[in-house]
Amino acid sequence: MEEKYMVNDILENNKFEILLFTNSLVHTENLELRQTLSQLRSKLESFDSELFTLAVSKGYYYSTPQSKPEEIAQAKNLLI
Repeated sequence: MEEKYMVNDILENNKFEILLFTNSLVHTENLELRQTLSQLRSKLESFDSELFTLAVSKGYYYSTPQSKPEEIAQAKNLLI
């Protein structure tokens, strides 16, 4: 398997795991468990960010073009 496909596969799996941690955090009352889940999610997000940067730099992943400031403001207004 090519490195490109492995990197993209890991990125997809990380996205799913981050969603699982987030969902678990929302439904956890125990503060100690909540803190542990939050720390684990944070580590996974950091790893994901590093891997994403690598994937973009090697041309394995193409990110969406940056939005214009007026588009960002419009989106904020819709969400607030």
